[in-house]
Amino acid sequence: MSTLLERPVKVSRIITTSASHARAIEDPARARMLRMLYRRSMSAEQISDGLRKAGHGKALTTVRHHLDVLKASGLAEVVRMEEARGAVTKFYGTSTRLLGYDVPDDFESRYSKQIKSVTSRMEKILRSLEQKTDQPKQKDGGGEGYSQYLMMEIMNRAATRVLEGAGDE
Repeated sequence: MSTLLERPVKVSRIITTSASHARAIEDPARARMLRMLYRRSMSAEQISDGLRKAGHGKALTTVRHHLDVLKASGLAEVVRMEEARGAVTKFYGTSTRLLGYDVPDDFESRYSKQIKSVTSRMEKILRSLEQKTDQPKQKDGGGEGYSQYLMMEIMNRAATRVLEGAGDE
């Protein structure tokens, strides 16, 4: 047998998520709902109207189902309830900012200097975190890669605090 193509695959990004989060945002309407709920609360009716305007025509019952999926995964929650004429309206919000963009083809070459500069500084931070997050092998699925997952989650949450203007909290 002759090899027709072989090239090494270089890891260029790590995505941290849970299976429930990944399933929750795999539907484009649910991903759009998370973006809509960023920094504001909305009722199911308001979400339905927003989805329709964005080209995701969904019935109110479907929107409520999507909200249940997002709530079950921990990506959305009820943040306010109002009563009017005996009816209760729930308003939903999220503590997750979903950024989903396509990286340009020339990303690596365009930003290589910044990547190199940040890499050297982050290496020091990650080495320090590595000592604090080192986990013993676990029977329940932890172990290999789990310390890296913890480090990435710490870095993600720290970067989120900085980008959201809450760095000193």
